[in-house]
Amino acid sequence: MVRPSRSQRVFHGVNGVILTLVVVVTLYPFLNIVARSFSGERQIRAGEVTLWPRGFNLTTYEIVFKDAMFWRNYGNTVLYTVVATVVAMVLTTCYAYVLSKKQLRGRGALVGIAVFTMFFTGGLIPNYVLITSLGLKNSVWAIALPNAISVFNLLVMKAFFENLPTELEEAAQIDGLSTYGILLRIVLPLSKAVVATMVLFYSVSFWNSWFSAFLYMDRTDLMPVTVYLRNLIQGATGGSNAGAGTEQLSQVGANIQAVTIVLTALPILCVYPFVQRYFVSGVMLGAVKG
Repeated sequence: MVRPSRSQRVFHGVNGVILTLVVVVTLYPFLNIVARSFSGERQIRAGEVTLWPRGFNLTTYEIVFKDAMFWRNYGNTVLYTVVATVVAMVLTTCYAYVLSKKQLRGRGALVGIAVFTMFFTGGLIPNYVLITSLGLKNSVWAIALPNAISVFNLLVMKAFFENLPTELEEAAQIDGLSTYGILLRIVLPLSKAVVATMVLFYSVSFWNSWFSAFLYMDRTDLMPVTVYLRNLIQGATGGSNAGAGTEQLSQVGANIQAVTIVLTALPILCVYPFVQRYFVSGVMLGAVKG
């Protein structure tokens, strides 16, 4: 075993220190938010909360969890996220696979159309009129369809598909597979890393989204949890919260933002470890023998 040189040891040491500082800087704000969500009003307003809760308090969590509308809206968020992510992945994958074929006629025009939408949109009012005229208001499609394709994600998947060995697809064609068969049985199994990444990007985007629902949903029982928590923040900071006394209202107003961040980030944090392994996996290792 070759011993690392002095310069290599210094390089690894400096890298370790820098990455440790990055981790600390990244974790500190989140840990502080978690601590604030469980802290008392007086300690929060006095700035005494750092990494550990002070004046442990669950008032805001109790108010949120005891509300049946919270759980209804939470279920809506799960439904909207799942449906919208599935629709987005199907459309993005198919579009990216088509654009990855350099022999496709009109490929440049299709890429240009996609890129054009990154810089120019129809605007808020035309989009609202379109969604309303199509009868999509108060439905999951009002959230899923207008944001179904992210051009950035599309271009990333396109670049990934272009780097796949063409020999694999040619061999599959000789074996009699159709275009969809090649995509489903050859391309996608070799693209777990990019697919997992896109699923994470889309699901986080749809999970955190609130403006589309706020715009296209008229009934509170159809709202996602992000809109519920927004309304709770507005009620607490505005000085009105039905069913809450003055003391409870002060506590809610003190740490409602921290509770909001924790409740919206927790599901994504639970899912991320199961997806993260695909980011570094060598899915192409040994796929083609030279």
